[in-house]
Amino acid sequence: MFQMSIILLTCLMFSITLAPLLPTNHWLSRVWEFPRVQIAVITVSLAIASFYIDSPIMQITLIVVNGLLSSYQIAWIFPYTRLYPIQVRKAASSHEQTKIKIMTSNVLMPNHSANKLIELVNRHQPDVLVTLETDLWWQKALQPLHVDYPHRVNQPLDNLYGMHLYSKLPLEDVQLLNLIEEGIPSIHCYLVLKNEIKVKCHFLHPAPPSPTENETSTPRDRELLVIAKQVAGKTEPIIVTGDLNDVAWSPTTRAFRRISGLKDPRMGRGMFNTFHASYPFLRWPLDHIFHSEHFELGAIHRMPSIDSDHFPLLSELVYVVKK
Repeated sequence: MFQMSIILLTCLMFSITLAPLLPTNHWLSRVWEFPRVQIAVITVSLAIASFYIDSPIMQITLIVVNGLLSSYQIAWIFPYTRLYPIQVRKAASSHEQTKIKIMTSNVLMPNHSANKLIELVNRHQPDVLVTLETDLWWQKALQPLHVDYPHRVNQPLDNLYGMHLYSKLPLEDVQLLNLIEEGIPSIHCYLVLKNEIKVKCHFLHPAPPSPTENETSTPRDRELLVIAKQVAGKTEPIIVTGDLNDVAWSPTTRAFRRISGLKDPRMGRGMFNTFHASYPFLRWPLDHIFHSEHFELGAIHRMPSIDSDHFPLLSELVYVVKK
């Protein structure tokens, strides 16, 4: 019974490891790009358990197979461990004129713990707050922030894709667009820093591949790659952030970084898993921030729960004046 359990679990891990390699964008295939950490943990455990199998041939086979599976999964997630070289240098200093602190928060529309988000904002005082899944209820509940955040973009929706932008910094050339799908908005604008530097920002929340959303990952992938191609080769400061409904190590996000040329401050620092807030073993990084070479990292933190299925993400970037 023990041996059979190890064999069956190994076959299952083998199947879901191969699934994302299939030539399809169906959610049943692409969803297995998300839990690579969990699959790695399970396959390492299976390799260890295989030492207790009596049959030498079966023992060796299971150890080798699970060893290869775990090595493959670890190769994907390795850049988001502290063993990997950091991609974005730590800022030596943080001057008020050149820093920008951004908080992104997918609030989970049915969640009504607005007070917890307001408390976090008041405590950490981000320059920019981006809220996702915010409807009219949330828009009204967050009105106490208006005094400190005079520059705002409101797109309340009741389809889980509402989006609001609150900024202490002036906004210019604001565009509210449905890039790929109707009812799936994104915000594009310039943020004017205190030193008058203008930063092009893209705030995104594409729909995920899932049985309740899109059957395939194609719309999400297209939205990310559209933005990647738009910013590729640009010399202005750029920030892209939001709930991308994709993990940091997926082929799509890798392609986004390669095409756009933007940097990921998490590389070499950790995963900063923001989803799922309620299930510690089922967590992965869905909320992202990418930026151009104009910035160094002040800090990046996963914030405490606000009763959403996502943790908010707080990032501080420092504009570096090139000499």
